[in-house]
Amino acid sequence: MLLALETANEWCSVALFDGQTVLAHREDNRSREQTRLILPMIDAVLAEQGIQVAALEAIAFSRGPGSFSGVRINAAVAQALAWAHDLPVVPVSTLQALAQAAYRQHQLTQVLAVLDARMNEVYAAAYQLDQQQLMQPLTDESGIEQLVAYDQVKLPDQAQCYALAGNGGPLLTHASEMATYSDVHANSTDIARLGYAAFKAGKAVSADQALPVYLRDNAWKKIAEQGSSKN
Repeated sequence: MLLALETANEWCSVALFDGQTVLAHREDNRSREQTRLILPMIDAVLAEQGIQVAALEAIAFSRGPGSFSGVRINAAVAQALAWAHDLPVVPVSTLQALAQAAYRQHQLTQVLAVLDARMNEVYAAAYQLDQQQLMQPLTDESGIEQLVAYDQVKLPDQAQCYALAGNGGPLLTHASEMATYSDVHANSTDIARLGYAAFKAGKAVSADQALPVYLRDNAWKKIAEQGSSKN
């Protein structure tokens, strides 16, 4: 049994997954409410199935890149629960989860996941569906997570066969030949499926290694510079 957390991009979402089925799921789309919502939502999904945290196999969380505060909240809660109950943790790429959501929502199998990173930049990486119906990063440069200007995103080979997924897609003017699905939004069910597969593949880490990924090295300084910016 795996608990999955997603707060990396404004919304708050929690899921309980048994390896085959999402047994319980909560989601709230109120922006910047993750700190207040995340713990009650965890309690709710566990109570729905009558499960204690100690009975979990692992905790998966969206480790970024994404909203600085959202990613930090996600990592902190996952770490705290894991330390308190001696559980392994599975960090899942927020961009990979976005690609997984594109398959879940639109049955897309080749995706360039793109998130608006503010400051005239986007987070991006390319993914393709594998035989287990899970999105995996491409092995070329486009499959490496990028934080770049709108016109500097590395596109996959035969880019016209890929779709843009996420709120950053419309910003890529040099990718006009690619279909755009800006409505795609990852949630904890996407984190659950990717996280459980990674857990079974032996890719879990200890709580102290459950670290956020920001891509932007001086994220804290840029928050101050941007005032109300979330990145």
